[in-house]
Amino acid sequence: MARTVADEKKTLRAILSESRDALTSESVAALSEIIQHRIIESEFYRAASAVVLYAAKGNEVSTDIIRADSLSAGRAVFYPRVDVASGTIVARRVRDSAELHRGSCNILEPSDSADALDLYKFKDIVVCVPGVAFGIEGQRLGRGGGHYDRFIGRLGDDAISVGLAYSFQLLDGIPETGLDRRLNYILTESAVHRACDAPLPAPGTRTKEVHPGGYTHRNPGIHSWWRGLFHLGDNETAQGRR
Repeated sequence: MARTVADEKKTLRAILSESRDALTSESVAALSEIIQHRIIESEFYRAASAVVLYAAKGNEVSTDIIRADSLSAGRAVFYPRVDVASGTIVARRVRDSAELHRGSCNILEPSDSADALDLYKFKDIVVCVPGVAFGIEGQRLGRGGGHYDRFIGRLGDDAISVGLAYSFQLLDGIPETGLDRRLNYILTESAVHRACDAPLPAPGTRTKEVHPGGYTHRNPGIHSWWRGLFHLGDNETAQGRR
C-alpha cells in the first residue's frame, strides 16, 4: 500500500519530536538565545509594529527574549489563544508575562478579554511560529490540528511568518497538502533562510540563503543524514493533515 502524506507526516513528527525531546535544558536555552537574537537583528523584525509570539511547550525554541525586546521597544506583543471548539486561533495582546496563563491545551495563553489583534491598526506584523520540522522552502510540520495554517491564512500578505527551529529540524522537504501554509522565513542557530514570498503552498519557489552561517553545504544547518531517510511524496489529495 502506498504511503500517504498523513503517513509521512506521522513518521516525521514521531522522529523529530523524539530528537527535540532529547535536548538538554542547557542546550535549549543556549540555542534558543542564538535563534532569538537572529530575529531581533533582522530588518523585518525591526520594522514591525507588532509581533505575534508563542509560548514554548517542552523543548520548543523559546520566545521570551523576543517578548522582552519588543515590550522594551514599545512594539505590540500578541500571543495565540486557541478556541478548542472551533479550532481557531485568536491573537490577543500581552503587556506583561504575568498576563499569560495555562490554557486548555496546557500552553500559556492570554486572557479571553485581552485585546485581539486588529489587522487594520497593525500593518507590519511578524508572526513567530513553532513546529516539529520545517522545509527549506517554508514547509512546516506543526504540533497538530492545523491551527496555525488557518491563522496564517487569515492574516494575509502583510504579515511575515517566521519558523523558529533547531538546525536538525530543518529538512530538504516536508510532505504537504493543499491546506498547509508555507512560511516566509525559517531561522535556526546556524542561518536565516528566506523561504518564500507568500505564506502559501508554492511548489516552484526557490530558496535564497540570506545568512550562510559559514556552512559549505547548499542548505546550511541541515543534517545530511536526514536526506534519503524518507521518500517525501506530493500526494495533495491525501487526508489526515495534522
